[in-house]
Amino acid sequence: MAMENDSLVTEFILVGFTDIAELQLPLFFLFLMNYVVTVMGNLSLLNLICLNSHLHTPMYFFIVNLSFIDLCHSFILTPKMLMSFVSEKNIISFAGCMSQLFFFCFFVHSECYVLTAMAYDRYVAICKPLLYTVTMSPEVCFLLMFSSYAMGFAGAMVHTGDMVRLSFCDSNIINHYMCDIFPLLQLSCSNTYSKELVDSIVVGTVVIISSFIIFISYALILSNILHISSNEGWSKAFSTCGSHIITVALFYGSGLFTHLKISSVSSVSMGKFSSVFYTHVVPMLNPLIYSLRNKDVKHALKKTLRRIAN
Repeated sequence: MAMENDSLVTEFILVGFTDIAELQLPLFFLFLMNYVVTVMGNLSLLNLICLNSHLHTPMYFFIVNLSFIDLCHSFILTPKMLMSFVSEKNIISFAGCMSQLFFFCFFVHSECYVLTAMAYDRYVAICKPLLYTVTMSPEVCFLLMFSSYAMGFAGAMVHTGDMVRLSFCDSNIINHYMCDIFPLLQLSCSNTYSKELVDSIVVGTVVIISSFIIFISYALILSNILHISSNEGWSKAFSTCGSHIITVALFYGSGLFTHLKISSVSSVSMGKFSSVFYTHVVPMLNPLIYSLRNKDVKHALKKTLRRIAN
């Protein structure tokens, strides 16, 4: 995508998380620790699944993609955010800002669709266990993931294309720690009504489609669970879906809360603080959720550590 527009601004200054001097160093170390845990957690989960053949199943194929997205998410956002705590001016070029926005939107949209595919996978596993191997074949799993990334790419192109066509005339200070849609719209001197409408339609479409499929999947799963008489069946069903439900609740809950908050000009600062949950906290928690709550992963971890020790 060509980074050309009629803007007088060639670079932006990211305000960062806060401008309170006393908090800069403590927050730097806090987010640095968050970054290390996120990278190590997701890399460890990726390696664990790849090294253990009994984890080469559709469910763990989707978890690998989720960890990959969370890992990439942290790479494109956190280093620039850490710079804002230790540098006087955290400058990002216009092209760099648009690139960060593109990859941020790409991975957020892709994660929505990956979580949707995981809900469908759980539905097939619980409601149609005898057909699971056939229904969730490697070809189907690959197609689901390819579609997730393709739709994520399309959504990111729309968002970034809208931003590239805006004009930025006077101020170049972004009241955020990243190049996000609403802070950029509020900074522009162009008429942003049509851009806001398009962005809202794209985001709304992603949320509605993915939420609808997830809701239907779990409604059918719940209906199936209610017909299970044994406690063992109930326990197995909840252990199968528990981690995914927690992930969906954290990701969608924090994301929706953030975008509802930052839809008005007066609440950009509040949106900046709440966005930390789905840009930094959720990517850090996902590998912990899928490892601490999963017997197969814990068994694989013990097996791998035993193998390394020997």
